[in-house]
Amino acid sequence: MSGKPRTGAPAASAVIPGMAKPRGAFPHFRRAGDFIFVSGTSSRRADDSIDGAQADAGGHYVFDIRVQTRAVIENIRAILASAGATLADVVEVSTYLVSMHDFRAYNEVYGEFFGYQGPARTTVAVAELPHPHLRIEIKVVAFRPRTRRVTR
Repeated sequence: MSGKPRTGAPAASAVIPGMAKPRGAFPHFRRAGDFIFVSGTSSRRADDSIDGAQADAGGHYVFDIRVQTRAVIENIRAILASAGATLADVVEVSTYLVSMHDFRAYNEVYGEFFGYQGPARTTVAVAELPHPHLRIEIKVVAFRPRTRRVTR
């Protein structure tokens, strides 16, 4: 078997056009066999603006963890789609919050996408993220077989 990807097969890893370019030298996702590892994803848009971070009349930023959480999960949904998977394929979620004071609001939005039958999850607080307006980053692991296995 050659090391070349099959025609029509999803890429092994990719930086996805039309999405916020990663701030470092890493792809949006990496496929390893039937697993898809999505790199830490934020609410950054392709134009580098950030969902859920708005300047008020005085020029001070107001952050909305619900908006940021929803945008992060929608970004992950788009990344998974480009890898041939869906949110239903996610088996593990790791969430990084700048403040645990945001946990309740984050958890409410998370519950719109995943429930008790969904992926395993870990949520931790971190000192900061790569941009001062980001309040959340999420990475996921999905399981999506490349081909259906025949059972006898």
